[in-house]
Amino acid sequence: MATLGARLAAIAPGSVDIELDWAAGLTQQHGFLHAGVVSTALDSACGYAALTLMPEEVAVLTIEFKINLLAPASGECFRMEGRVLKSGRTITVSEGHAFALQAGHEKLVATMGCTLMAVAGREQLRD
Repeated sequence: MATLGARLAAIAPGSVDIELDWAAGLTQQHGFLHAGVVSTALDSACGYAALTLMPEEVAVLTIEFKINLLAPASGECFRMEGRVLKSGRTITVSEGHAFALQAGHEKLVATMGCTLMAVAGREQLRD
C-alpha cells in the first residue's frame, strides 16, 4: 500500500476504509485511476476487514475476487471500503466499494466481492 500512497482511514470489527490521493503515476492513459490500482486497494480493504475478525495468530489471503468497474475513477482522492458479509473459521466473504471524491462530492466507481482464507502455521505469512 505504501507504493500507492494509501493510508488506513478507519478500522472497526469487520470494517476497514483505505484512502489514497490521485497521483499521475497511478493513472491509465486518460488520467483516471488505473483499474489495477482500484482493484489492489479494494482487495486490501476487504482483506484487512476480514482480518479484524480473525484470531490474532492467523494471516489472511485472498482466494477469489470479482470487481465491477462502474465509472471512470476520476477524482482528487479515493476511498475504498471493505466490509465483512460473513465471517467463518476458515473462509470469510467481504464486499468492497470504491468512491472517487471531487470537490466534496463522492461517486461510487467500483464494487468488489471478495473471498478470503484464514491461514495458520506459516511463518512466512506473519508480520
